[in-house]
Amino acid sequence: MTVRTPLTVPTQKSKFFRVFGEDIAARELPAGLYLVATPIGNLSDVTLRALETLAGVEAIACEDSRVTRRLLERYAIATPLLSYHDHNAATVRPKILARLEARAAVALVSDAGTPLVSDPGFKLVQAAQAAGHAVTAVPGASAVLTALTTSGLPTDRFFFEGFLPSRETARRARIDELANIPATLIFFETGPRIAAMLSDLAARFNGRTAAVCRELTKLHEEIRRSDVAALALAYQSGAETRGEFVVVIGPPTNSEHLEAIDLDDIIKRTLSTASLKDAVAAVAAATGQKRRIVYQRALALSKREG
Repeated sequence: MTVRTPLTVPTQKSKFFRVFGEDIAARELPAGLYLVATPIGNLSDVTLRALETLAGVEAIACEDSRVTRRLLERYAIATPLLSYHDHNAATVRPKILARLEARAAVALVSDAGTPLVSDPGFKLVQAAQAAGHAVTAVPGASAVLTALTTSGLPTDRFFFEGFLPSRETARRARIDELANIPATLIFFETGPRIAAMLSDLAARFNGRTAAVCRELTKLHEEIRRSDVAALALAYQSGAETRGEFVVVIGPPTNSEHLEAIDLDDIIKRTLSTASLKDAVAAVAAATGQKRRIVYQRALALSKREG
């Protein structure tokens, strides 16, 4: 790549980006859609390839232009921004596809981290590929992997859930469905909901080791590690809730897994001679399990058998 002494702020026509006070020319990119990972907090956590791509494309589709503009200004990138999010995707997606059809190079970024992970973009990628356009990933920062690797929990197998439902009943039902997955679980959560979410996790995962990661890579990064019940108590008692959270829960113990297998066996036998409603009542009374847990397992088994 060519390096020159900076004289003026690069224009879009020149397609330069600036690193450590030097303006670096971005190479011309082939037409296609580029999925560019951006920092999840610390603006220094961006790759040189990401900067060159953002400087070299004709437009950048982003969720919030204010967030993306901070990154571009940091590295003196003048590429035009195009707003693309859940609320305008149906309208904007055809416009992006039209640019691709005209042989343009377009980047897609999220507000933080890797595109398409708990943010819009899947339908755009699917449509671009269906139309025969090249789709290229430019990998980089990910809150999921950052939290997993710093949690101290098993990393050989993990399940990313993203955000749990906001309503209590739906959230608890989904937690019940996840309880027996033999893997480390990873969730996203917001500050206002973190205490309620941890309380529901503790009710089902009591005893499991967990980590609550707040403001990863940022100035006030905080990682709390303990059993999930202790973490729930900490956030009910006034722990800091400002910022963005990733919650990591360890996999079920062998005893939990065996208990789940035994419960399923009991439910199956009971369902063979009773209705769903009666079976749930009978199994809950016989095992001491909560009715909602028995109901969720019974419903899942009924659908599987059906």
